[in-house]
Amino acid sequence: MPELPEVEVTRRSFADRIAGAQIVSVQLGKPLRWALGCEANRLVGRRVVRVTRRGKYLLVQLDDGVLLLHLGMSGSLQFAPLLPPRGVHDHFELGTSLGSLRLHDPRRFSAVVFATSLDDPRAVKLLGRLGVEPLEEGFDPLSFHRALQLRRSSIKPVLMAGDIVVGVGNIYASEALFMAGIRPTTRADRLSKPRVARLHAAIVAVLQRAVALGGSTLRDFSSAEGQSGYFQLDAMVYGREGLPCRVCEAPIKSMRQGQRSTYFCPQCQKA
Repeated sequence: MPELPEVEVTRRSFADRIAGAQIVSVQLGKPLRWALGCEANRLVGRRVVRVTRRGKYLLVQLDDGVLLLHLGMSGSLQFAPLLPPRGVHDHFELGTSLGSLRLHDPRRFSAVVFATSLDDPRAVKLLGRLGVEPLEEGFDPLSFHRALQLRRSSIKPVLMAGDIVVGVGNIYASEALFMAGIRPTTRADRLSKPRVARLHAAIVAVLQRAVALGGSTLRDFSSAEGQSGYFQLDAMVYGREGLPCRVCEAPIKSMRQGQRSTYFCPQCQKA
C-alpha cells in the first residue's frame, strides 16, 4: 500500500507540471471505492491551482472545489502530455491543457472524491480525524508523548493508526522503532519522554530518507513519472527475517501485529 513517502513522491513528480492547467476532459472507468460526488463534466473548464497532501490523500485544489485522491492498496498515477490508450485498470483520467493525469489501480481500492472545499462534509469525513503531519512543525516530541500516554496498546499499531501521527505505515513503523531501539510490542503509555523523543526523531529521519529515495517499491509502486522507489533496499529490518542485523548481527525476527508483518531485532530492541 502506498504510504506517506510514496504519496509525497507522487505529488512532487507532477504537482509543478499540472499547476495552472485547465481541465478539458474527465474520463471514468470502473467504479472505485467511493463515488466521485459530482457529474464528471462539471469539472471541465476548472483550473488546477496546486496539488498538496494530507496524510495519504493528494489534494488537487481547483479554482472551484478540490479533488481528494487516495491510492488505496495498489493505485498509482501517471502524468504526461500524451499517454497511451487507457487499459482495463485505468479508472480515472483528468485531461488538462498541460497533460493527462491517469489513475491506474488493478484492485480498485483507490478513490477520487470531489468536494466543494476542505470544509465540505465529504472532505471532513475523510480528513477530519487524521493526526499531525510528521514532516511538519506541528509534530513535536512533548505533544507526541502526551498522546501516547493515553494509549495502552502496543506502540507499532498505535503508530500505524494514523490518528496521532499520519503516514507511519508498516515499513516505516518497523524501521523507526528499530532506529529508536524500541520493541514493537512495548505499550505506548509505558514509553518515557526520552524514549519518545528518540522515536520522534527516528520517525522524521526514516520518512525523510524514504522520500529522498523515492519511497518503497515492493510490488508495482512508481511515481507519476514512472520512477520506482529504492528505500526497501536501505531497510534495516523490514523484509529481512532470518538475516543478520546490520548493527549487532543477531537474526532479524518477524511476528504478526494487526494482520501485518512486523520486523525487529531481538537484541537492538529489547524493550
